[in-house]
Amino acid sequence: MPAVLLIEDDDRIRLSLVLALEDEGYAVQGVATAEEGLLRQRRDPADTVLVDLMLPQMDGFECIRQLRHGDDVPIVVVSARDDTHDIVAALEAGADDYVVKPVAVKELAARLRALRRRARAAPSDAVPSLTFGDLEIRPAAGEVSVRGNPVGVTRTEFRLLCELAEHAGRVLSRQQLLQRVWDYQTGDERIVDVHVGRLRNKIEDDSGSPRHLVTVRGLGYKLQR
Repeated sequence: MPAVLLIEDDDRIRLSLVLALEDEGYAVQGVATAEEGLLRQRRDPADTVLVDLMLPQMDGFECIRQLRHGDDVPIVVVSARDDTHDIVAALEAGADDYVVKPVAVKELAARLRALRRRARAAPSDAVPSLTFGDLEIRPAAGEVSVRGNPVGVTRTEFRLLCELAEHAGRVLSRQQLLQRVWDYQTGDERIVDVHVGRLRNKIEDDSGSPRHLVTVRGLGYKLQR
């Protein structure tokens, strides 16, 4: 049974989400603070973590950043804050997805299933290495390097990079990337933009003027040599 850690300080919301997700087939542990959530994740790692942003003491943004230290567990923000700045900030902190309250449990469960399918999907080993100038991607090993130096990427960032690499030189729209990387038929395209930005910061010498991961205005993104 897939394990979910829910970090939510509102007792009513936490209990209702725990019960609803258990009905969907998940083993859910609910905690009220970021500190308790971080401790529990270190002691007994869950398959997915759900995080509210408005938490007492340590807020959700810092919680996400700390979860990301040495851990590529899928993180989904579940928050009433729907401002673009908050969504982008949460994704930039390291979240994989963002769901706005009030939560449609069926939609949330579908996103969790998509995250699990992505996590289980084995990378193709048909091509051991893909090279784009000083950028090297090794799909089977799950490794990325620039000029021989390892680059740390999350599972989602790696899948996004591999998807673009497998279609090198071709433009993929944001909607295509949502479908192929996130396994969503529809979704917020800002998720793609933020993850592309995070990747550029990691693989480009100048993220403001990228050489490999480029934007094709009005169409989408492509990875080029």
